[in-house]
Parts: sequence; structure tokens; C-alpha cells
Amino acid sequence: MRNLYICVSLLLTIVLAGCEKSLDLSPKDQISDASFWKTPNDFMLAANDLYFGLAAAPYVDLNADIAFGLGPNAESNGSYLPTETSTLWDDSYTWIRSTNYMLQKAEESGLGTDIDRWVGEALFFRAYHYWNLVKNFGGVPKIDQVLNTDSEELYTPRSSQEEIMDFILSDLDNAISKLPLQRELTEDELGRVTRGAALALKSRAALYMGTWAKYHGEGDANAYLSAAIQSAEEVIASNVYALYDAMGEESYKYLFILQGDDSEEVILARRYYINIATHNWTRELWFNQMIPTKNLADLYLCTDGLPITQSPLFQGYEQFESEFQNRDPRMAMSFIIPGTQSVRDGGVWQTIYPGFAGTNATRTGYMLRKFLDEGLEAATFRGHYDFKEFRYGEVLLNLAEALYEQNGQISDQDLDRTINLLRARVNMPPLTNAHVSTNALDMLTEIRRERTVELAFEGFRRYDLRRWKIAEDVLPQAIKGVRFVGTQYEEQYPDLQIGIDIIVDEDGFVVAEPADARQFLPRHYLNPLPQQEIQLSQGALEQNEGWQQ
Repeated sequence: MRNLYICVSLLLTIVLAGCEKSLDLSPKDQISDASFWKTPNDFMLAANDLYFGLAAAPYVDLNADIAFGLGPNAESNGSYLPTETSTLWDDSYTWIRSTNYMLQKAEESGLGTDIDRWVGEALFFRAYHYWNLVKNFGGVPKIDQVLNTDSEELYTPRSSQEEIMDFILSDLDNAISKLPLQRELTEDELGRVTRGAALALKSRAALYMGTWAKYHGEGDANAYLSAAIQSAEEVIASNVYALYDAMGEESYKYLFILQGDDSEEVILARRYYINIATHNWTRELWFNQMIPTKNLADLYLCTDGLPITQSPLFQGYEQFESEFQNRDPRMAMSFIIPGTQSVRDGGVWQTIYPGFAGTNATRTGYMLRKFLDEGLEAATFRGHYDFKEFRYGEVLLNLAEALYEQNGQISDQDLDRTINLLRARVNMPPLTNAHVSTNALDMLTEIRRERTVELAFEGFRRYDLRRWKIAEDVLPQAIKGVRFVGTQYEEQYPDLQIGIDIIVDEDGFVVAEPADARQFLPRHYLNPLPQQEIQLSQGALEQNEGWQQ
């Protein structure tokens, strides 16, 4: 952190070096800092830049058990080691410095409530970047002012995880009081931070800390769970958001691509624009940058609401499509079912058979459908659908989980206004206490299952496993794929030699990464701090437990 602030300050020093007081060296083709920060519009323009700090590419679940890529992921398999630097650390503190600078200028401006909205946006983004830090590193240095090269705060020690979480929630509370509701935005303002976004982040962060406190024994679990419930309830009570259903039974699929942009479910997204700001996610996913695993496939219920281990509707694995039959429709909208069509090069629809040879070969035999846009632009390197980081569906899941974790139970009425809305969208039967009891299920397991399948590939899985304190049980397990032995896959690929070309377990399932290549130790519940930051801190920063060298 110290080197970050020094670099910024040195850059300013170099720019200003050699200036004479008698010379007017103000740039003639741009606005100087001294002449900026005079009007509310100046603060709006400054806030615009903060949006570039929102999350971008959706390859964010490779670090857990439900997704795999072109090869092993060091974070997922526990082989990673402390690094000298960290892009996450550097980028987060860069954005935090930007928000601190804007907040300082707001206080100095004398504009008062005229700039409340832009102050609210800055507070939201400061909380957002501290959230990204704390969920990875735990406690970090709390910097809430602009530092110079001689600032004592350059050597600030780490605040505790609980202190940073409290700071995040405080910033969000301040932001909530200043931000407009989504319905109050003009058409040109769609995509800006609203009160709903601040409440959604508050529910996310408070649920994380509440369950972390409960299962790790650190902090006041009840207070954080109450904050998660209160903020989620406020989002619902605002009557601003609803689940996207404009595409009928396939709405879940279309929510994540172009049709779902700016829908009533989207609370805040990283926005893209045709021919202005584009991405190539669809094409990269064609070539299996992220693919599903058996761990995820097994979580989808059958259409009677029962797990595949209990349901008579489960069709087994013998045929390409059999394990997808009679399953939660979200499975077919997240996985490419063999024999179905998908848009490929030139925007042409093709019948796809995921497998183990040719362009559709994957490490697990599964391919991802979620995030695959069907427009010509996405097929020609010009994807411009948004990455929906905050959506109403997550808020409903946050509320259901927080209610259960706080009370040890959840009523059917609360299930109906949270999880069962998500199930109804895909025509799945409701989750009820009677269903759980009659079928010897566990309500907490079902709530967590619902969260995992609904939010799959959106970046939650590793952090969920860590806050639930079950990562040590889940992540060391082998990463597996489709059943190969005794199935249509084995018939399709007779030349593949088991043990040489493909590895399978004792039940004939493909093994993409064996259990003996994976580990999760107690130290993996938090990431190591970058070594350079520890060295530059002059003893102020201590490494996370288990990562000391």
C-alpha cells in the first residue's frame, strides 16, 4: 500500500517539478485540479471514473469446485503461494485513494447537499473496494484520507476483519441516505449507483460477516445477520425491483445476456456499449475458458424437488442427454445439453455435442451455456451485454439465508417471498418445511443448494464455502465430469485409452483433477498479503496466519 501512495505522489511531484511562481503554467487544453471541484457537475464527472472499478469478466468461479477451465487453477487446488505483489490489492487501494480524494474535495468545496448524490456514489465505491479486499485478505489497513509521501498513515497496521466490515457498513449507511432510488433515474442515468445498490452490497457483506462470525467464532453473528435482513428487506419494500421474466420459461437464460440488460432485476452492472466498450466473453466461453463440473451438475434437483440420489425421475448417465432430463430447468440454461443448438462463428446456429475431441472437447465433458449471447456482435468479438454484479435474485437469497441462520428456521411465508420466487420463474416446485421434513432433507442444505445453482458462475462459490467453513471438506475433493465408462461417451470415443488419454474414477466418471492434486489448509481461509507490502510497511503489516515464510 505504501508504495502505491508514494508512486502517485511522486508522479505529481515530477509533473510539478521546475515550476516558477511567476509563470502561469495552467494547461490551456484541459481543466486543472485547482479549477475543478467547483460545481456539482464536476463531482458527477469525477464519479463517472469510479465505474471502471466494477468487476468485469465473468470467469470468477474457477477458484472453487463448480467450474474448471483449460487446466488446474492454483487457487482452487490450494497450490498457490504468497506473491510479491497483488493486482487486487494495488487496484483496490488505487480506487480507494480516488474515492478518498473525491470525498476530501467534497468536504472542501462548500457545496453541501448539492453534491450529496456524488458523495453517496464515492462512499459506495469505497465500501465496494474494501469489500473486495476484506473477503480475500481479512483485515487490511483502513485508509480513509488522502496520503502524501510523508504521511504517518503510510505505515498503518491492519484493522481487524470486523473493523473493516463495520467501516464498510458505515459507508454504505451514509451512502444510502444520499442516493436516489432506481425509479428516480432518468433514462440517461440508467446504470448509476442507487440506494438499491448500496443496500444490496450491505446485505451481501453483512451476510458474509454474520456467517463468518457464526462458523469461525469471530464477531457478533446476530448483529451482522440482522443488518443483512434489514437491508434486504429494504430492497424488497422499495418495490423497485422484480425477477426478470420477460422471456417466459427461458428468462433465467436471457437475464445474463443482452436481453436482460437494464431489466427490473438488475441492481448494478458493469456496462458495455456496442462499438464503444465491448468484450469477447461469448467467444472465449465457446473455447471453454470456464466449464461446469460434476460437483455442480449433481446439485440440480429433479423436477419433483428431490435430489438425484432420491428422485425416481432421475434418468442416470447412459445417454448424452439422460442426466439432464427431468431436472431443474436452470441446469439446461447453464449447461449446454448435448444435441442442442448454440450460436457459433458468424452467428450461425450449430448442434453441439460436448465431449473429448475436436473443438467441443472439454476437461469435464460439460460445456457452459450461461453468459453465451446469441447475437451477431457477440459472435464477432463485439459483445456488449453487461455483467450483472448486483441483482434482485441474490438479495432474495441473502434474505432467506440470513433469516435461517439467525433463527435456526424459516417459515413457509418467508420461503414464498424469497427462494420460491426464484423457483417459480423456472417452474420448479416450492420449497416448504413439509417437503423437507417428509423427505428427510435439511433446510439449510436446501437453502445453500438454491444459492449455488441460482448464482453459479457469478463469483460467489469460493467465498460461500469459506464463510460456511466447509471449504476444507469440499475443495480437496477431485474435480470430476461426466460418466464415461458404460455410456454413450465411451461409444463415441472408442480410441480414448482410459488411464492414458482420459482418467476415470471407480464409478467411471471423468476426473479432470484428482484429489491428491488438491488441498485446502486452514491458512487458505484467507489469502496471503503481498510480500512487498509487508516489506515496505516497516513492520506494521503482519502476514495472515500460516503464510509466514
